[in-house]
Amino acid sequence: MAAEARPTILGRIGDMTLPVGILAVMAMMVLPLPVTLLDAFFVGNIVLALMVLMVALHSYRPLDFSSFPSVLLIATILRLALNVASTRIVLTDGHTGSGAAGRVIQAFGEFVIAGNFLVGLLVFAILVIINLVVITKGAGRVSEVSARFTLDAMPGKQMAIDADLNAGLLTPEEAKRRRTDVAAEADFYGAMDGASKFVKGDAIAGILILAINVIGGILIGTIQHSLSAGEAAQTYILLSIGDGLVAQIPSLLLSIATAVIVTRVSSSHDMGKLIGKQMNLRRAWVPVAGVMALLGIVPGMPNLLFIIAAAGAGAMAYFNRDLAEGEDGEVLPPEQGDAAGGEDEDSEGIVPEDVADNAPISLQIGYGLIQMAGGENGALVSRITGIRKEMSKAMGFVVPGVRIRDDLSLPPNQYRIRIGHRIVGEDVVYPDRKLALPGGSSTRKLRGIEVKDPSFGMDAIWILPQQVTEAEADDYVVVEPESVIATHMSQAISSHAADLIGPDDVQALLDNLANSAPTLVESVVPKLVPLHTLTAVLRHLLSGRIPISDLRRILEGLAELSGRNLAAQDMAEAMRPQLTPLLLQQLGPINSPLPLITLDPELEQILIRARQSGDIDGGLVIDNGLAQTIITSLAEAQDKAAGEGKTSVVVVANVLRRAFSAFIRPHMPDAIVIGINELPEMRKVEVVAVIGGQSTLPRPKQ
Repeated sequence: MAAEARPTILGRIGDMTLPVGILAVMAMMVLPLPVTLLDAFFVGNIVLALMVLMVALHSYRPLDFSSFPSVLLIATILRLALNVASTRIVLTDGHTGSGAAGRVIQAFGEFVIAGNFLVGLLVFAILVIINLVVITKGAGRVSEVSARFTLDAMPGKQMAIDADLNAGLLTPEEAKRRRTDVAAEADFYGAMDGASKFVKGDAIAGILILAINVIGGILIGTIQHSLSAGEAAQTYILLSIGDGLVAQIPSLLLSIATAVIVTRVSSSHDMGKLIGKQMNLRRAWVPVAGVMALLGIVPGMPNLLFIIAAAGAGAMAYFNRDLAEGEDGEVLPPEQGDAAGGEDEDSEGIVPEDVADNAPISLQIGYGLIQMAGGENGALVSRITGIRKEMSKAMGFVVPGVRIRDDLSLPPNQYRIRIGHRIVGEDVVYPDRKLALPGGSSTRKLRGIEVKDPSFGMDAIWILPQQVTEAEADDYVVVEPESVIATHMSQAISSHAADLIGPDDVQALLDNLANSAPTLVESVVPKLVPLHTLTAVLRHLLSGRIPISDLRRILEGLAELSGRNLAAQDMAEAMRPQLTPLLLQQLGPINSPLPLITLDPELEQILIRARQSGDIDGGLVIDNGLAQTIITSLAEAQDKAAGEGKTSVVVVANVLRRAFSAFIRPHMPDAIVIGINELPEMRKVEVVAVIGGQSTLPRPKQ
């Protein structure tokens, strides 16, 4: 128990340190301090200023010291409180001698003044000018400009992160971290813009406090304590300058730290290493040595000093001769230098990502399409982002990010869609043209490049932008080139959704469901249904276009089926009647009739017998002529329904559904096949086509 309580007690003490310290600082402004305690606080103030400066110098980037504005505020308040406390002591006990305000103030005053009041005042004035006019003013201007530029660039940085996330260059965790860094950077520079005003006000306050101490001290010494003007000036000016220097030196250190932080550029080195790395250039030291040598032989100059400086610059040039240089003498970055000096020139520029691309979905584009993905508008990335969101909602799981990469091996206008390492689609688009799809009443043939639409296989024409008005007037549907790729991508994702979900994705869905139904998740997975079995069931459902968004119902159904010792595919088939309504409601309004394509009863019986006589479980072994007739008839019926704006569904007998779906999927991947028992009881239906005939159907193979 004691071991567990100790961190908690220490944590509470740490949490109480700052509030108690702030209260103590406020008390210093009101209550008189002993001289010994005042000396200790002055030394502590100098230590704090030095510590802040060292941390600023050793930070790799400004956000590494994101608490600097708050530290600066606290240090400024502490210093002003010490000024108030020391002023009270100086004006109250200054007449007793130079040691009245403590040994620290006395030592600083006697060391700087050295018996001359005017020298002390001038040295203090110079320190204030350096702090206020040079360092503080410059740092304040840099803070103001940095804050303005950072806030202006924030939307662009957020869009760039979204683009990299959609292109698959970032994981969601990396994107979240980068968004947090962008927001923190904006907050930091905004706070620094205000914090720099603290430094400026502190420098001005130092001047005013010195003037008050000198004038007030002389008046108090001469009027209240009957000192002569000379004695009062000697005592109170020494104490005032010592007090001012004790406060001004930490103020100067914090001003330097502020300037270091706001002028810092993010890198993998601290400031000392960064400056040393960038200034150790042989090409820079050689001319410096030459100029110093020339000055060293000019008569009347301190020749020895210039010769020594020339020798030092020459030594720097000699010791820096080993830096990586190109053949023409140009200094290369370390990465290029390493590559140039490699043992195997054939492996230059090859990284593991070039050998094994593990992106779940990738889009490879020729160089002619790069402008669509990385141009100012980024239209392709935006369209793909919209497609991912729509498909994720429709299918019930988060579709992985799409990695967009250029591929110089492809023709300029070609693109290729891959699911994993498998190519699932490719075609050609023309970024300077638009794709025109003819409508039902189109009569005019447009000039352009005649093609097949990659998504639906319809006749289409790539036309020039100036032909758009003409095409739309003749009932053509004009599509942007990025929409062509995005629609093709949508079709590929829908057809291969089962390949995009794995155990990790399923576990993420379970973790999300556990927030609302923890008992259900805990009792089913993995006690009744192992995670790999659940993953296989979800994959089978997705292969049949069934959404898996209602994971609660899926788990409840699997719990009921767990005792029947079924295979994953059989479990999925048994779950379909409960889940198919989720698919059907996406095809159209539930109040409108559902378009159905049915099979002629005789054809259906033939197919059922073909399935039963097949030597492959669940497969159809039928005559090629019959197969061609079925495929052609189905395609015509679906095209007719699509022309009327309807998405039709093929309905077959329950025992035939799985085999018939596998039969037509290679020819019609978008066709939806359901069993008669999967039709919702309360849903209106409309039979738009019946496939088959009574006299022309070939018989199945025996």
